[in-house]
Amino acid sequence: MLPLEGLGPLLPEHLSELFVGIALFAIIWFVAAKKIVPMFEKTYAERTAAISGGLEKAESAQREAAAALEEYKTQLAGARAEAAKIRDDARAQAAEIAAEIKQQAAAESARMVETAKAQLEAERTAVVRSLRTEIGGLATELAGKIVGESLADDERSRRSVERFLDELEAQTAAAK
Repeated sequence: MLPLEGLGPLLPEHLSELFVGIALFAIIWFVAAKKIVPMFEKTYAERTAAISGGLEKAESAQREAAAALEEYKTQLAGARAEAAKIRDDARAQAAEIAAEIKQQAAAESARMVETAKAQLEAERTAVVRSLRTEIGGLATELAGKIVGESLADDERSRRSVERFLDELEAQTAAAK
């Protein structure tokens, strides 16, 4: 074998060591290219697929979330519109009920006023009759005392009292 001394510290002493080193390197390179690199490539491809699948799933989930958000916004807008319609309907109903209650109260008030007027008129008529009877009796008794004779004739005394009261009412009506 040829000595390779003096050519540098990196060169082997014997040329056979160089060939053995190159052969071993070729074997290791061949094994790495056929066994180790495909395993790395396979792992890399699996991880790339997993990441791509995860990204696709994330994008899909994001699209679904955006669609759900749009649907939610649409439903919310519909619910707000419905709530506004319900409020408006309730206000309209409240106004109708208030008007109806006012109308009923006015009708009840008018009925009560009419009833009170009728009752007052009936009481006034009863009082006038009662007073006429009392005044007639007192007037007859007084007239009898003044004239000095008995005015026991009921029909005649009643006519006199009626005439007196009618004149009194006419004077009262003329004074107004």
